[in-house]
Amino acid sequence: MITVPYVARLGTLMATAAGLLVLPFLLPTSTQSTSYHDFSDQRSLFGMANFLDVMSNLPFVAIGVSGLVFLSADGRCRSAFRNQTERWPYLLFFLGVALTGAGSSYYHLAPDNARLLWDRLPMTLAFMSLLAATLTERVGPSAGLRLLLPLIAWGVANAGYWQISASLGIENLTPYLVVQYGCITLVLLATALFPSPYTRENDIYVAALWYLLAKVFESFDSLVFTWGGLVSGHSLKHLCAACAVYQVLRTLRMRSRKQSVLHRRA
Repeated sequence: MITVPYVARLGTLMATAAGLLVLPFLLPTSTQSTSYHDFSDQRSLFGMANFLDVMSNLPFVAIGVSGLVFLSADGRCRSAFRNQTERWPYLLFFLGVALTGAGSSYYHLAPDNARLLWDRLPMTLAFMSLLAATLTERVGPSAGLRLLLPLIAWGVANAGYWQISASLGIENLTPYLVVQYGCITLVLLATALFPSPYTRENDIYVAALWYLLAKVFESFDSLVFTWGGLVSGHSLKHLCAACAVYQVLRTLRMRSRKQSVLHRRA
């Protein structure tokens, strides 16, 4: 079995990150189509417009709050981290998840570009915090924690840039899209290149599969709704994405430090 040197793996990750930084300048500009806001299920219930698209965001709030509670209880989460400072990226991740539930609910009550920003800002907080958490665990605590705030700032800046550029008549959604999908790419690449000091290190792939399924449902929103008229693809997208987030929380609850790490430090 050939072992790839740490420097080579780190170089691969850094080169990919550098490529993603340049990519928005190489890709054509894109805009947010107004048809994006025309979701298939526009039924109201109890006086609430777009009822299911709004209410299907509640799992984000519930899981986000559950994650914050878990991480705030030192005794319960002690075995999930080598150092308690490693909790910080996950605290911001679950905060972002909870705020995403609130922001997405607000957006779906009356979908438009202005409200969509309040869905995307907390979502970006969650994505970037998860990337920082992955780097902290797999590449090095110092690197991941130092990059936490810069990553969040970069993500938020790109989401804000889309809104500002639209208001100026030069809308460009491309940088935000690169940030979102690039973040996922880096999380999966870091997972593939660097071992974790914790058990259940491959659970992130399960979360990624749930997120992929969420994007599939999002793409076939109307088709899913026409099949039975009960639920739309977009509502199912919310539920599948919530399952991806729950997988992250479940992993933290169930994992422990690998025995080899414990023996090496003993």
